[in-house]
Amino acid sequence: MQMTKVGSVKLKSLGTTFGTTVSVAAIAALTLAGCGSDNNTASSGGSSSAASGSSSSAAPADCGGKNALTAEGSTAQQNAIALFNQVWGQKCPGKNLSYNPTGSGAGREQFIAKNVDFAGSDSALSGDQVADAAKRCGGNPAWNLPLVFGPIAMVYNVEGVDKLVLNGDTLAKIFQGQITKWNDPAIAALNSGATLPDTAITPIYRSDSSGTTDNFQKYLKAAAPESWKKDAGSEFQGGAGEGASKSAGVTQAVQATPGSIGYVEKGFAVQAGLTFARIDTGAGPVELTNETAGKAIDAAKFAADGNDLALDLASLYGTKEPGAYPLVLATYEIVCSAGYDADTSAAVKSFLTVSANDAQGGLADAGYVPLPEKFKERLLTSVQAIK
Repeated sequence: MQMTKVGSVKLKSLGTTFGTTVSVAAIAALTLAGCGSDNNTASSGGSSSAASGSSSSAAPADCGGKNALTAEGSTAQQNAIALFNQVWGQKCPGKNLSYNPTGSGAGREQFIAKNVDFAGSDSALSGDQVADAAKRCGGNPAWNLPLVFGPIAMVYNVEGVDKLVLNGDTLAKIFQGQITKWNDPAIAALNSGATLPDTAITPIYRSDSSGTTDNFQKYLKAAAPESWKKDAGSEFQGGAGEGASKSAGVTQAVQATPGSIGYVEKGFAVQAGLTFARIDTGAGPVELTNETAGKAIDAAKFAADGNDLALDLASLYGTKEPGAYPLVLATYEIVCSAGYDADTSAAVKSFLTVSANDAQGGLADAGYVPLPEKFKERLLTSVQAIK
């Protein structure tokens, strides 16, 4: 398919600028190519109107505020951010976001330290972070705004096994070291007719502070409360396997390690050509697709009323809805509700508004699920309330 080049916008990783022009559909490939690090975020340029959603709309964007924003955090959302930044630059020429994909924990820390304008995080602020973020925002609360939904793939490297089925119970026991062979009876029971090898299982987990880890462990708590004896949190609690840094590190480790299994965002899994498991929620095995992930997202609820849009994902992770893939994360932009200078506030609002209104159409190609309407409406209300 021939793509029409309509412009070029440079997406800068902090300290690095890349100038290649690519189509929106190639953003995921570009950001994962090259040296294989999560930090090789590349420039994103031309796009087709179909890929950029409603970018051909005649409605003008609000392009106020400063031209350059900075953000840091979640590797899960880095390909979505590349798309959002590209469309923002097209809607508002001269605008650019420098996003550093260092992991959710680092992003929250840098936001609290006032080193970036906002954070990308796969987990909402909690505990002492809530108060610390309010101090950073001049005594005003920080808001968790869910801008990206992405399914987590259980990627594996087991020769001869193309259609593996797992469930919350087997995953909990694998990542706690209680199931250690691929032909364990519990796995065999879920894979009738499959020939499972007598091969050792090597779980691969995120060694850095990761919102993907937090969401994976929250899923295990909800889906397998009798088996998962650990807690959730951004640090891996299971105690089994080998650690790898960032999403690209997990992807590379699974590729290189026969008998391994790990958790990583779908976009990384697809780009790397990895096989990922179906999950049996009790209503039969569910393959990971945008449609099955979207069906599960419909079950997610906001934790409270108001403009802080942290989500209660327990109902999603514990779903037994037929055809719903339960292992999905919501990744947030953490912003000040007030306390920015006027130029920063206007630019943050501009970026988030364009991302929600004009850039959703290209998300599926990058491995994400576009915002459901009920989330989009609440999100835009919160964005407009930023002062």
